[in-house]
Amino acid sequence: MDQSLHTPKPYDYRQYDRIWQRVAPELEPYPGWKEQAVPALADLTPNGGTSGTLGGAGTAAQGADAAPEAASRTEAPQETQPSAGLTLAEEAQLPGAEENPCCMGTAASEMLAVIQGFIDAELLDQRYDQALARQAPSWARGRMRELAAAAGARARRLMAVYYLITGSCYQPVVESGRIWMQHWCPALRERYHAAACGAMNYLRAADGTTDPCLSRLLTELGEDEYRRADQLLALLERGMRQG
Repeated sequence: MDQSLHTPKPYDYRQYDRIWQRVAPELEPYPGWKEQAVPALADLTPNGGTSGTLGGAGTAAQGADAAPEAASRTEAPQETQPSAGLTLAEEAQLPGAEENPCCMGTAASEMLAVIQGFIDAELLDQRYDQALARQAPSWARGRMRELAAAAGARARRLMAVYYLITGSCYQPVVESGRIWMQHWCPALRERYHAAACGAMNYLRAADGTTDPCLSRLLTELGEDEYRRADQLLALLERGMRQG
């Protein structure tokens, strides 16, 4: 079903091109679409992390002499009290801290630019899906809201991974504004291609890292993106039948 709007703004994929240049420099998934107006990016920022604190030592027991007929007494040791907040460098010196853990360590840090690119791409996907949920036929709005929420969840998961690797929060670039799609079926077609390219790049990134945990996560996200593409294809099939 085609759904025209009185103030349509065409899709722009320059932001996707910039993202994929970080994720897969040799890939240009949207050639020829670079001269359109730039849409807004989703307003989604991670919550700030806080460092944990560890307590100080308890007081030693104190003995006191009493009269010959009284038994000697000692004071019970006091409970450990927390000390002031520790810096990340100080926390790294605590018992149990790993200088180079087997997962989300040095090998994963080599993929930080790729992870940032995926976060930005998921936030952009969320933004487009939210716009489609507002402008879609009534029967498709619920599914588009679900897809938008799933993209936001993937972005938050990747930001948690970024924190595991670096100890700091990734702050994505936030833009404001509103995205308009001119027609329903062409918009679904473009969203399908975005999802398929995202899935392909997740799987390629999974093959490109030696970190086992990061590789497994990227594989899961790639399979999730392929399922998202299938859902968009199903919406497109229904839209064409009813159009």
